[in-house]
Amino acid sequence: MNPADKLNSGPREVATVKRRHAKHRLVTMRDVAKTSGFSPATVSIVLNNAPLARYIAPATRKMIEETAKRLGYRPNAMARFLRSKRSQSIGVMLFDVMDPFCTPILRGIENALYPLGYLPIFADAHNQRDRFERYLEMLLERHVDGLIVVANWLFVDIHVLADLNKREIPAATIGWEIPGNRVSSVMVDNEAGGRLALEHLYQLGHRRIAVIRGPKRLIDSAPRWRGIQKFAQSVGLSIHPSFVLPLPEVFDPNSSFEHGYRLTEELLQKKKKFTALLAFDDLTALGAIRALAKAGIRVPEDCCVTGFDDIAVSGLSAPGLTTIRQPLETMGGVAVNIVMDAIKAGHENREWSAAAQKLHPELVVRDSTRRI
Repeated sequence: MNPADKLNSGPREVATVKRRHAKHRLVTMRDVAKTSGFSPATVSIVLNNAPLARYIAPATRKMIEETAKRLGYRPNAMARFLRSKRSQSIGVMLFDVMDPFCTPILRGIENALYPLGYLPIFADAHNQRDRFERYLEMLLERHVDGLIVVANWLFVDIHVLADLNKREIPAATIGWEIPGNRVSSVMVDNEAGGRLALEHLYQLGHRRIAVIRGPKRLIDSAPRWRGIQKFAQSVGLSIHPSFVLPLPEVFDPNSSFEHGYRLTEELLQKKKKFTALLAFDDLTALGAIRALAKAGIRVPEDCCVTGFDDIAVSGLSAPGLTTIRQPLETMGGVAVNIVMDAIKAGHENREWSAAAQKLHPELVVRDSTRRI
């Protein structure tokens, strides 16, 4: 439109522009008050679900809520944050979203947050320290009310979370324990899980048992191996050192399938005669089953195999994998409860201390094991 056209534009064009701007204008509580006929104070109490809302007649609340919905009213999250200093969001840091260990945990976190009216903000660090620290700063810049870290596989540079204590931001880790009592944690009892796996094979009559251990740096490895050793000692079972091989120290959790395959081939090439193989996790066990099948060794007829975790694919494999189930979805919900308790304690100005929850594992028997 040239200057002359602007001068000649009439009332109709001006009205069109005004309507266009009005269409994009946010609907406010005052708009709801004006349309519904109630005072702005009453509308504010109802739409903010303030404590006084219980004293307002149900018919009034219903009319205000219906008016707000009809007008397209949406709460202003930033304004609410400025008033309450609460963002109603929880940061959820993942070290590798591709790890099947994470999926049920995320479902547990989301299911626990949804009825509380909290929004999870997910960030995947790709097992990179720099990426983790950058995402952590970004989550803090968004004023998340709490933080949950799903600490899978070998990423051990997690102690930076202890600094959150200084910022008074409640945090909980899943699958990792930070020394001290500043950050809460949710773990499975790995020692009990290792014992359950070996006990199952022993009760089926197996005595020549191979073990693929976890990487030494991974926090789960030592307690699982300790549980295996304690049970073996209690029944006088000897596990020959040549039957025990560790997974390599790598950061990619999905590589355990390949390493399980390779390590099982190594055992077979050494002519090691074993009737059962106890794997560190499910992907390692599935890799072992692949190597055994390639060598013409049937599972479970010739060799039984157990895993750990009970990821989704374990029940879909052929044969179905006997494993030690971690209550992964429950662990996500427990972490949410811990963080929410800490947030509530902060709002109520009462003391609160970090919690360390350790959940029990469960033996899940499928077709990869049977009695000799």
